[in-house]
Amino acid sequence: MNQLRRAVFRMLAVCPALFMGFPQSLFAQKVLSELTLVYEFVILNGDPAALPSSAGGSEGAMNTVYIKGFKSRSEITSPLFSSTTILDAKTNTAVILKEVSGQKLLIRLSADNWREKNKRYNGMVFKNVPGTKVIAGYTCQQAVAERNDGYKLTVYYTRELLPENKDYDPQFKNLDGLPLEYEIANGNMKIRYTLTKLIQNPVPASKFDIPKGGYREMTYDESRKSE
Repeated sequence: MNQLRRAVFRMLAVCPALFMGFPQSLFAQKVLSELTLVYEFVILNGDPAALPSSAGGSEGAMNTVYIKGFKSRSEITSPLFSSTTILDAKTNTAVILKEVSGQKLLIRLSADNWREKNKRYNGMVFKNVPGTKVIAGYTCQQAVAERNDGYKLTVYYTRELLPENKDYDPQFKNLDGLPLEYEIANGNMKIRYTLTKLIQNPVPASKFDIPKGGYREMTYDESRKSE
């Protein structure tokens, strides 16, 4: 992006009239190295207009994402369970912390494990579709990505903000902006995530510390067998 901007400015210096041919987003996009995103999410029935399904335990469910450089932490909390993923995008290694029915589990993922876990997102391409929405003061474009197995991801994203670490969430790696609202449809299940808070302050390094005790540790392969 920086190289592209420098090339554009060199062309403009030669011919200022070229300015009218370039989108404003090229100059307005802000790349963020540290960011906190808080989403509220609800489980929907097959009808997108349906009320949240309390049977899914989604009332009060939140997904909080912390990004600091190449490290990220995603915390999912609901009345029924909690799950935290701490990712080091430099090494592609991760740790998942789960708490279900009083059981606390720590699962370590190697780079190969992480690629295996997220291979379903490989090749997902977002296509803009008609529709915009203002979220948290940002005008968001609607886009859709689909897989052959029926998995569909509909997102409203802003081009004004872009995480420096695009690996924080594999499903958005190919998105040219920041998702502020998105809906996942897989079979009859739909889950909608809506941004409730966006914080651009520095994120404490302690957010990415791995617990040294209090969890039963297992490998990625062991955790797959128990699913």
